[in-house]
Amino acid sequence: MTTTAPVPTPVAGPSVLRYGGLIVVMLLSFLLVTAEFLPNGVLTEMAASLGVTPGQAGQTVTVTALAGLLFAPTIGLLLPRLDRRTLLVGAAAAAALSSLVVALAPSLPAILVARFLLGAAISSFWSMSITVAARLASPDRIGRALMFGSAGVSLATVAGVPIGVALSELLDWRLAFLAIAVVTAAVGVAVRLALPPVPPAAASSLGILLDTLRRPGVGGAMIGHVLVVLGHFVAYTYVRLSLERIPDIDAGTIVLLLALFGVGGLIGNIVVGVVVDRAFRRLAVAGPLVIAASIAALVLLPDAVVAVAIAVAVWGFFFSSWLIIVNTWVGHYMPDRLEAGGSLMVSGFQLAIVIAAGVGGILVDAAGVVTVDAIGVALLVVGAVLFGLSVRAPRAGRG
Repeated sequence: MTTTAPVPTPVAGPSVLRYGGLIVVMLLSFLLVTAEFLPNGVLTEMAASLGVTPGQAGQTVTVTALAGLLFAPTIGLLLPRLDRRTLLVGAAAAAALSSLVVALAPSLPAILVARFLLGAAISSFWSMSITVAARLASPDRIGRALMFGSAGVSLATVAGVPIGVALSELLDWRLAFLAIAVVTAAVGVAVRLALPPVPPAAASSLGILLDTLRRPGVGGAMIGHVLVVLGHFVAYTYVRLSLERIPDIDAGTIVLLLALFGVGGLIGNIVVGVVVDRAFRRLAVAGPLVIAASIAALVLLPDAVVAVAIAVAVWGFFFSSWLIIVNTWVGHYMPDRLEAGGSLMVSGFQLAIVIAAGVGGILVDAAGVVTVDAIGVALLVVGAVLFGLSVRAPRAGRG
């Protein structure tokens, strides 16, 4: 294909995985996601301490996602020549500062500003994740390298947020954020020491982003990606309502079922990460379809607790590895556009979260959770079809 955009050079990676750097990346991912979703677990305490309603306190999560949507496609444009290792150190510093402000600030507006800063840090991290992975792994193992960052997300779901909530219950919610701030700052130092220099890849102009979208299959993949993530979040945001349809279920059982989602996600990261470089085409279709079937099982089999438990675990298994799948597709199909492709995929992810947050509540109040789940299933199926068609498009430079 012809293009007026400059042709960049793919990022060169080593012949073996650099596990030290990958583990540090996983730790940073773990802390960023823990900080992102900790307000969900301490919402009541935050609201009471700040003198606001739980709904107002919940905007601490919304503003983080909004910042992610704004910064994911633009961070590479704003800092086109900055070494990406330095950018990750900056993201860690910004996240540490954000959590420190949350721990100390006396009012909600100051906390919202700090949480916006966290969203910028998170989007910077994920937008650069493919470029960093390509610097720490050979081209045929980029999916396995991406597994480490995604594993940090699952670890945060399984352990990070619960530990933060437990700390807030034992001491104070502000101390939980203070602890996250201190540890994140330490990991930022480790990023500087453990990672090699990571030169910027091709996302240094709006023209490159637009040219990347015009490549065969990329537009369809982007739409399919957004629909898959939207279908998940439309259903998962109100999964508690779905689980409460189980006869005579108690709060303890619901907690255990939700924990299965995180456990399934952690296992999925490991399993999918091992095979994704060879199987991402099949996983791009099978993953969303299996998630859709799992959500359907919650709707159709509310009396079968064992079936519901299996469905929740399988749902976690495949969704937690979704970013590994789509980013591996970017790594294999656009090795010369790693940052551009990564930025687009992160933007799509954040866009889906914002839409789900804005529309999901209206839908569940107007039509009920069963209808919302059905919409989620439909979005996942359509997204799987679109993304499946996109992976059959010719690679850059091959037609």
